[in-house]
Amino acid sequence: MTTTVPARAEDSPHPQAQRRTLIVLVAAQILSGAGLAAGVTVGTLLAQDMLGSTSLAGLPSALSTAGSALAAVAVGRISHARGRRPGLAAGYLAGAVGSAGIIAAAVADSLVLLFLAMFVYGAGMATNLQARYAGADLAAPAHRARAVSIVLVATTLGGVTGPNLAAPTGELAQALGIPYLAGPFLLAGVAYAMATLVLAIWLRPDPLLLSRIPEGQRLEASLLESPAREGQAREGRALEVSVPEPGAREAHARKIGSTTAARLRSSDADGKPEPAIGGRRSGVLIGTLVMVLTQLVMVAIMTMTPVHMAGHGHGTAASGLVIAIHLGAMYLPSPLTGWLVDRYGRLTIAAASGLVLLAAGIVAAVAPSDSVALFAVALALLGLGWNLGLVAGTAIVTDAVPTATRAKAQGLVDVSIAIAGATGGMASGLVVAAAGYPILAIAGGILALVIVPAVAATRIR
Repeated sequence: MTTTVPARAEDSPHPQAQRRTLIVLVAAQILSGAGLAAGVTVGTLLAQDMLGSTSLAGLPSALSTAGSALAAVAVGRISHARGRRPGLAAGYLAGAVGSAGIIAAAVADSLVLLFLAMFVYGAGMATNLQARYAGADLAAPAHRARAVSIVLVATTLGGVTGPNLAAPTGELAQALGIPYLAGPFLLAGVAYAMATLVLAIWLRPDPLLLSRIPEGQRLEASLLESPAREGQAREGRALEVSVPEPGAREAHARKIGSTTAARLRSSDADGKPEPAIGGRRSGVLIGTLVMVLTQLVMVAIMTMTPVHMAGHGHGTAASGLVIAIHLGAMYLPSPLTGWLVDRYGRLTIAAASGLVLLAAGIVAAVAPSDSVALFAVALALLGLGWNLGLVAGTAIVTDAVPTATRAKAQGLVDVSIAIAGATGGMASGLVVAAAGYPILAIAGGILALVIVPAVAATRIR
C-alpha cells in the first residue's frame, strides 16, 4: 500500500468514501427531517390540548430538547467508541421509540407518558444535528462548511413535507382511533425507523473511523469492514503499510514535499481566509456560543408561533405552512451558507446570523395577528439566522477540535445547544403568558444580537 497526497488542499484524502458518506447521510436526513418536523408542527398544540394551559405549552418542547441533550452525550460517546454508524443509528431508533410513546400517551390521555415520550423523542432531534459532523469527518478543512451544508440541506425535503402532511396524517390517525394531533407522530415513527436502517446498513466505511487513519496512509474502504481493522481505527492505531525501497523512498519524499508546497501556494493564491479561529479553547468557546444563542432564540420563537396563531383563529394547515417555510429556511440555504463560510470566514457569517435573528424578532413582533404571510416571513428569517449560526459555529468547533477527541467534544457542544433549546422552549410559554408573543419575539432578537460583540472581541484577540 503506498502513500498518496491529494492534488489540492481542498480535496478530501478519501474522496470516494466522502462521496458515499454524503449520499447515505443525505438519504437518512431526508427521512429524519420528516420525523423532526412532526414534533415541531403539532407537539406544542398537542401539549396545550392535553394540559389545557398556554403557560405550560412549552414544557413538552423543553422536555424533548432536554432529552436531546442527553442523547447528544450518548450519541457522541457511542460515536467516539464505535464510530458514527452505530451512534447515529441508535439516536434515530430512540426517536422512533419516542414517537410511538407520544401516540400511546395521546390515546391513553396520560400526561406522564407524554412527558416521558417527549424526552425520548428528543433523541431524534439531537441525532439530526449530530449527523452534520459526520459529513465533515472526511472533508478537507477548506471544504468543511460546505460538507456540513450538504447534510443540512437534505433535511429540507423531509422538513418541508412533514408539516404539510399534518392534516392528512391527523385524519389517518382519527380513522385509526388516535387523537388528531397525534397523527404526525405516525409519520415521525416510520421516518426515524427508516433512517435508522439506512445508516445501519449503508454507512460503510465509517467516516469517523476512517478519518482517524493518519493522513497520507491511503485506506481502501473495504478494509474498514473487517472488525479487526475497525478496532485498530477506533483505538487510533496506524495500520501496517509497506515502505518503499530506499531509492524509491527518497523520490517519494521529494514528491510529497513538492506536492505539499504546491498545495500551500495554491491555498495562498486562492486568497481564502484561514479557517482556524485562534487557539482550540477560544475556537470551541465562540463556536459554542454562536450555536447556543441561535438555538435558544430559534426554539423560543418557533415554539410559540403555532400557539399564537391558533389563539387568533388560524388552523393547523396555516401553522403547518408557516412551520414548513421556517424549516425550509433552516436547511435549504445550507449550500450557499457553507460556501459563504468557507469564502468569507466563520466569524463574519456568525455575526450575520445575529443580525438576521434580530430582524426575525422585529418582523414577528409587528406582524398583525391575521397575517399568515408576515408570520411566514418572520419564521423564514428565523430559520435563516439559525442556519447561518449553525454552519459557521460547526465549522469553528470542528476546526478547533483534534480528530482523536472530535466526536466526544462535539457531543458535549451539542449538549449545550440542547440545553439552550430546552431553556428557550420552557421560557417561551411563560413569557407569552406573562407579557405576550411580541415581547418574546423582540427579546429573542435582542438576545441574538449578543453574537455580534462576541465575534468582534474574538476577532480582535
